[in-house]
Amino acid sequence: MIATLLFVAFLALMILGVPIGAALGLAGAACIALANLDVQWYGLLAVPQNFYAGLGKYPLLAIPMFVLVGSIFDRSGVAARLVNFAIAIVGRGPGMLPLVAIAVAMFLGGISGSGPANAAAVGGVMIAAMYRAGYPGSFSASVVGAAAATDILIPPSVAFIIYSVLVPGASVPALFAAGMIPGILAGLALVVPAVWMARRHKMGHLEADLPRPALWQSFKEAIWGLAAPVLILGGMRAGWFTPTEAAVVAVFYGLFVGMCIHRTIGVRDLFPILREAGELSAVILLVVSLAGIFAFSLSTLGVIDPVAKAIVQSGLGEYGVLMLLILLLITVGMFLDGISIFLIFVPLLLPIMQHYGWDPVWFGVILTLKVALGQFTPPLAVNLMVSCRIAGVPMESTVRWVIPMLIAMFLVMLLVIAFPQLALWLPARLGY
Repeated sequence: MIATLLFVAFLALMILGVPIGAALGLAGAACIALANLDVQWYGLLAVPQNFYAGLGKYPLLAIPMFVLVGSIFDRSGVAARLVNFAIAIVGRGPGMLPLVAIAVAMFLGGISGSGPANAAAVGGVMIAAMYRAGYPGSFSASVVGAAAATDILIPPSVAFIIYSVLVPGASVPALFAAGMIPGILAGLALVVPAVWMARRHKMGHLEADLPRPALWQSFKEAIWGLAAPVLILGGMRAGWFTPTEAAVVAVFYGLFVGMCIHRTIGVRDLFPILREAGELSAVILLVVSLAGIFAFSLSTLGVIDPVAKAIVQSGLGEYGVLMLLILLLITVGMFLDGISIFLIFVPLLLPIMQHYGWDPVWFGVILTLKVALGQFTPPLAVNLMVSCRIAGVPMESTVRWVIPMLIAMFLVMLLVIAFPQLALWLPARLGY
């Protein structure tokens, strides 16, 4: 009964408009109290202990830094220079600007670990450029929102950091390496429907008339942005620094490029950048810490084992259970953000993963692909919210454009399920 109340209270608070973190913490604390009515302080001393335990994990130190990297590169002008270089390579023509938007978003995924930050950086440049070329705002917002979802697959990734904290046996470097090939496949899969829709509906009719940037000049301007993922990922692979230290290196590199090379960031800009990153980091980490209380309630109330046993003994078989979990998470992903999905469901899914002997790194990539889908699946799609705000269009207008791209990324997820080596080959090759 108390276990049922835990989920009922959480859903009721969400419906009432209580923020996700507060709903998790309040529902968890209430159920801890009800389960310990005969104990001093009703067992509520466990609340601050688990609040701290949810936050006091070394890998989480990387999150504020990677969020700050996203804010810095958003303002440094790197995205605009990468766009010019990409256009210089692929040229002008119908469907080329959507291709460029996806390619630049994938590349920026190697710099920032935040999908919304990526959507803001790419959208700020590409949506205006696509509007001038004759693309509708709803289509442009859909392409940018979907493209930014590849950010949490291509390392560094905040989602992988959260998953590594929750799942023993899944290290951050192994997850980063495992996400690379599926992330690239997801980006390539998005290119096909984006270009096809642009040409089929005769969008971007003005694009061919726009000037094409000079290749060598645009390359020289983009070289500092192109070097950023090489420094971050290459430094981690070479053993120069850990993922957490890599985030700090990326911050100083971004500041150097923005303040000394491009000179698009001044001293006065530092405070707004730090405040923006601090606010976003605080929201993420507050949800993480309050979810620790919810997770403690799940474990102490004995919810996890009965649910896991019921799913395992359902008679669906290994792949049937996997499909059931994906359908469940797709439904949940329409209403919850990715980090919340991880924090609520990973403790429940862990015994199922262990029962079937699924590789924790491979399973993490599958879940993260699902989260990436949720980032541009209406009605609650964080990336789409950002890109729609920049384009000045309602989210409902993007549905017809988003659906083909959702199908394309879903097919990539099925590929990774059918062929686990797509995720596991690179970590094994690198020795993680």
